[in-house]
Amino acid sequence: MQAIEITGHGGPDVLQLGERFVPVPGAGELLIRVSASGINRPDVLQRKGLYPVPTGASDIPGLEVAGVIEQGDALELAAAGFHLGDRVCALVAGGGYAQWCVAPIAQCLPVPQGFTDVEAASLPETLFTVWSNLMDRGHLAAGETVLIQGGTSGIGVTAIQLAKAMGARVFTTAGSDAKCAACLALGADAAINYRTHDFQTEVTRLTDGQGVDVILDMVAGSYVAKEVQSLREDGRLVIIAVQGGVQSEFDAGLVLRRRLTVTGSTLRARPVAFKAAIAQACLKFVWPLLASGQIKPVIHSVFAAVDAAKAHALMESNQHIGKIVLTWEIA
Repeated sequence: MQAIEITGHGGPDVLQLGERFVPVPGAGELLIRVSASGINRPDVLQRKGLYPVPTGASDIPGLEVAGVIEQGDALELAAAGFHLGDRVCALVAGGGYAQWCVAPIAQCLPVPQGFTDVEAASLPETLFTVWSNLMDRGHLAAGETVLIQGGTSGIGVTAIQLAKAMGARVFTTAGSDAKCAACLALGADAAINYRTHDFQTEVTRLTDGQGVDVILDMVAGSYVAKEVQSLREDGRLVIIAVQGGVQSEFDAGLVLRRRLTVTGSTLRARPVAFKAAIAQACLKFVWPLLASGQIKPVIHSVFAAVDAAKAHALMESNQHIGKIVLTWEIA
């Protein structure tokens, strides 16, 4: 099969089309003939040598795919409600940039009714991440207020829509007025241009000095101090990436006085059982929202797989709004 390989750590040009053997599914797994592969920031970090591949995972990049089930144990498939030939999307620990990909059955979900494979491939990594961190770790509840850093990223566009669907008041940040307008169009109640406005000052103004209940942060670094200041009593800061650096200083006394929670997580290395629970939560609570159109995939660009380097260059430019997806044609 054809696959996109990382030929050496570096810029986008180290991504090259190569050939690999088609993987063989083991117990509890199925084989997907891939139509589309989602691109995510961890793929960029892996390419740069900054995100080690978990033990046992494929070294081929790619954490989410959509396509057709081609192989799997009939009884295991039936127990999960699947059959050979079904269209599915899946979260994987690696191997997504390829014409065939093995995925744990428990991390697969049916392609939502009416969705293309490109749209479906944009869902698993962002939805699993947002649900796990915004709902499970952040305990976001209806009527609460959330600040989402980076509202036009793949994570951001998903988090805005999910938080609104769950009845929250949503603030977000973005790097231009045009991106802020896109966030508002997705349902955000306020969008802050972080290049022209201080988000802490704006959060204070928007909440009459009370602060927000939850912050979903992909920056860390110097942002953490301001985020702690921006939380109201019993607020929760959830860190899911460290694009601004891993070192942070903040007022620990404020954490005590306001009973704040500072937490974070990564998803890729977690066990299948953990991801399976997220999959079932998404199927129960999010898939109906996708079917009804209350949450919609936001696709910025689609590239042929051979142009994976161009797709990565676009992601690193930060000019995109929403997801970037690769497509495969089977020879």
